[in-house]
This record gives sequence, structure tokens and C-alpha cells, in this order.
Amino acid sequence: MKKIAALALSLFLTVGTALADTPKDADAQPAKPAPAKPKAAKKADKSDAAIAAELEELRQALQAQQEQLTLLKEELAKRDRQIDEARDAAAAANARAAEAATKASEAANTTAEVKSNEATLNSTVADLKASNEALKTTVATEAAATTAAKANPPNEDGPASLSYKGITITPGGFVEAATAFRTHATGDDINTQFSGIPYPNNALSQVTENVFSARQSRLSLLMETHIGGAKVNGYVEADFLGTGVTSNNRQSNSYVLRYRQFWGRVAFDNGFAFTGGQMWSLVTESKKGIENRQEAFPMMIDPQYVVGWAWQRADSLRITKGFADGKFTVAAALEGPQTTYTAHGTGLNFFFNTPGAGGGLTNFIDTTGYTANKSPDFLVKAAVDPGWGHFEVVGIVSPFRDRVYPCGAVPVIVADLPATCNGSGTSVAGAYNNGRVGGGFGATARLPVVEKKADVVLHFQGGDGIGRYSSAQLSDVTARPDGTLAPIRSAAWLGQLEIHPSPKFDLYAYYGGEYAARTNFTYINADGFPVGVGYGSPLFNDSGCTTEGFPSSTATNSSPTAPASAGTCTGDVHTIVEGTLGFWHNIYSGNKGRLRWGIQYSYITKLGWSGDDASATTGLIGVSQRPKAVENMVLTSFRYYIP
Repeated sequence: MKKIAALALSLFLTVGTALADTPKDADAQPAKPAPAKPKAAKKADKSDAAIAAELEELRQALQAQQEQLTLLKEELAKRDRQIDEARDAAAAANARAAEAATKASEAANTTAEVKSNEATLNSTVADLKASNEALKTTVATEAAATTAAKANPPNEDGPASLSYKGITITPGGFVEAATAFRTHATGDDINTQFSGIPYPNNALSQVTENVFSARQSRLSLLMETHIGGAKVNGYVEADFLGTGVTSNNRQSNSYVLRYRQFWGRVAFDNGFAFTGGQMWSLVTESKKGIENRQEAFPMMIDPQYVVGWAWQRADSLRITKGFADGKFTVAAALEGPQTTYTAHGTGLNFFFNTPGAGGGLTNFIDTTGYTANKSPDFLVKAAVDPGWGHFEVVGIVSPFRDRVYPCGAVPVIVADLPATCNGSGTSVAGAYNNGRVGGGFGATARLPVVEKKADVVLHFQGGDGIGRYSSAQLSDVTARPDGTLAPIRSAAWLGQLEIHPSPKFDLYAYYGGEYAARTNFTYINADGFPVGVGYGSPLFNDSGCTTEGFPSSTATNSSPTAPASAGTCTGDVHTIVEGTLGFWHNIYSGNKGRLRWGIQYSYITKLGWSGDDASATTGLIGVSQRPKAVENMVLTSFRYYIP
């Protein structure tokens, strides 16, 4: 800037000097020529040349100054550019400084956050270490529990329990979808009436039957508590294998709920226990000792179980006493009986059953009626558990009674009637109550031939008047010609093989039979020929046991429900034998319950006592014939047990 100012000042002074040499009053117009003076002219010429030289010098000086000015301008422009670049650089530096300051601030914040995260991470790591230690403890505990559970697996048959006012309540039962296929129709549901298998003369023997049923589905409730030093139990169990007056198997099945068991039990620390209600009979095998809900059932799908197995469910009162830490147990019971009866050729001069009274809440539709019992059955039982196997024996005393009218006894020959009958075969004169006592014994041995893998079980029961205590339900008594009752001698046996190859599979094979002895009597009729009376008489007529019968007269187009039997077929049962094979497969078993399915195959043979059709009018003896019936059954079951 100083150089520019000096240059301007120099220029100004030069121009000022030039202007000062010019006269102030000089006219701008050219002067008139004057007479020339030679000396003056030379002086003038000299002055002009000097001026021209000075002007040339001044021009050159101006040109030099102009060049310097140009250089100065270029220098100034260069400096301006440098200043702009410096400014830009300073701005960029300021921007970078601001950015650096921002980043420094962010870094400071990040450092604080990192420090906070580090503290949190350290805390989390500490928590994880503590959790890891707790997890190690839990895993160790669960491993120990699993090992203990494997060594002592829990009983998954028992569901979870509820508590109510100090009472432990345990629900139970199962839902079942079952089928039954029989090669000879019996008219049964899933429950098989073994003694009702038809002989060939019955039209039902010519057709098969297929049954679908959910009626064996079961509900139960166990209640347990302590009162003082006594353990108190109550138990109720029900299924749908009952029928009401309106029960049917059509569009809406309407079978009724029935109770199977309903009892209460009090057990004391001294080994005594008292039970009252409907329960399994003492003849039923126990798994160990003699205790309710510890019965050992066959593994059958059929709710009638298997021929030869001894059982009954009835109202009873029971007392038990355990000894030697439960290795020896005895029991006694009073059980409500119902008399089962079969007889032929008797007169109508006695009775022992009464018809059901609807007003008294008995089944007035049941044609067999209800026995007017004189007293209950009396049973005693002893069970031994020596450490290997289970053994028991049972004794039965069963009283019977009927009301007899001697004036109506066979043969009714008026002339031979006692005087008290006053010549009438329907007189009540001399009527009396006649009692008979039946009874028998049973024994069971359960042998674990391979521990927890295979069991062999042997049953036997025999005596007089105890047929109803076995599955085939052969008759207890028959009648003599005079109307008094006669107990039928019977026997039942059963062999069982049960195999448990794994927790998921159970296999079983059973073979059993039941027998009823001839209990027959004769009287001489008016023609002088013997007539058979009672049960299984060889004089009975079995000639029609192999001929199919035409439908009975009660069958109509609107109600074709009367298949019939042809001719005469007394057919009193001599023996019924059943062989059975089956298995169960547990699909799932755990704390959510149990899911299982199974198949059972049974082959049954029913043999009757032979009869020769002795004529009561001619005395001629016919051909002796022995009726026979067979049955093939396949049953299936799919069950879900309540946890």
C-alpha cells in the first residue's frame, strides 16, 4: 500500500511541475507570427527539445511506474488470493476445530457411557456368576432327584390331589373307547355273559355281532384324612354299565351311571381296620395284605373279566388285622348275597325271591327279583407276604332259605296229599321256611418268577352254593321235587401268566374254567316212570340243541326282535372254559396321565350236561346228547387315564 501511495504522489508532482512551466495567461489560440529573431528561435527550439526529452523521460518513468503498478497489482492479487486461502484455511481449521471439539465432547460422553456400561456389565457378569452357581446347584439337585426317581420311580397311576378342610381329595378314572367282536351273537355290550353263549339251536348263534362302547369309562374319587390317631378313607367309583327303564342304544345312548364301589374305612396304628359300604369281596385277590383298593385284577378288557376268576362286589362290613409288619393279615366280612338259581321239572310250591318294588327303589323291571335273605354271607380270609410272592386262602359260609308249600309238591297226586291239604294242591296248609347252608373255600398263589418281569398266578375255588362268586355266574342252587333248595357243587380254576418286558408293554395269557355238578333228583309219576328234577339230570331232553329255531311268534315286521330256539334244549352247563391272549401298550405315562391301548382275543367253550330225553309217559330212553357252544371274541380298548 505504501508503494502505491508513493507512486501516486510522484505522478502528481510530475504533472504539477509540467503545468507550472506553462504561463498562467497563455492563450490557447496560436499566436500571430512575429518577426523572427534567430537567437530567440534557437533558444525556443532548445526549450522544446528539452521538454520533449523530459516528456519522453517522464513517459518512460510513467511506463516503468505503470509496470511497477502492474507488478504491485499482481502482487496484491496474489496476496489477496493468499489471504483468501488463509481465510479458507482458517475457516476449515475452525470447522475442524469445532468438529474436533464436538468429537471430543462425544468422546467424553461416550467415555462416560462406556464407564456406565462397564459398571452395568460388571454387575451383569456378577449376576451371571451368581445365576451360574445357582444353575449348577439346580442341575445338581435335579440330577440327584432324577437319579432318586429312577431308583424309586413315582406311582403314576395316582393322580394329583386337592386339599379341602384337611381332607385330601384325589380324582381318578379313565375314558375308554372299546369294541367287541363275537362270532356268535350274545346280545351283550362290552360285558360278556359267559353262560349265555348260544347253543346252535339259538338263531343268535348263526350271526356275528360287533359292539362299539364307551360305557366302561370310569370315574372315581378318593378322600383321605386323619382323625386323632386313625387314618380315614372314603372312596366312590362309578361307570356306565348300568341300565334304566329308558336306556337304549339308538340315536342318543342313554345308559345310566352306576356305582361300583362306595365305602368308608378307618385304620388304626395297632393294625385294625374297619370298612363299610359296597366293595370288592374278600374272595377277590389282593396285591399285598388285605386292603381296599389293592385288588389284583386280571388285565382283561372285558369287564366280566375271565372265566375262573373269583370276585364279587357287594355291600359288606369288614374288619382286618395286620401282624408282623404286614407280612400276615387276617380279615372277616359280612357280605350281602343274592341267590342264583336253575331248576327244571319242579312244582310251583316255593319261592325265595321277591319282585322289585319301585316304591322301595328296587328294579321292578328285573324279572329275577331280589332274594329275601335270612342273613348275609360270612367270609374269612388270611393273606401271607413272606417276601417272595403273595399267598391267600378264603372261606365262605352262604346260607339259603325258601318258603315251601308241601301241598303243591311234585308229583301232585290229590289222593296222596297229606290230610292237612284238605284235598287241594294249592293249600297253604303246612307251609314252612326251609334253610340250607352252602359254603366253600378258595386259594390263590402269586409267584414272581422273574422279579418285575413275569408273574405266574394260580387260583382255585370250590364248594356248594358259591357259583355266583366266579365270572361265569353258574347257579348257586336248584330245587328238589318237594320244593326245598339244594346247593349246587361247583369249582373254578384259573392260571395266569403276566409278562412285563418293558414299562410300555404288558402281555398276558390266561386259561380258566368253571364247573357245576349234576344236582339232580327224580320222582315217580302217575305212569310209574322216573322224571328228572333239578340241575343237569341225565333224563332231561337235549334233542333240540343243534337245530336252529324259527323266529318266535312275538316277532313282527315292525318289531323283528325275537330270534328263537328250536325244540327242547335243557342245556344245563357242565363246564365253561376260556383261553385268552392279550396285550397293553402304554403310549404315554407321566404327570399328564396315561394313554394306552390293547387287544384281547378269547376262545370260549361251553359244554352242557348230556340228556337222553327219557319219556315220562312211555319210559323210553332216547339218544344221549351233549350240547356244545363255542365263541371267538376280539376286544379292543383305547383309554386315557386321568392324571
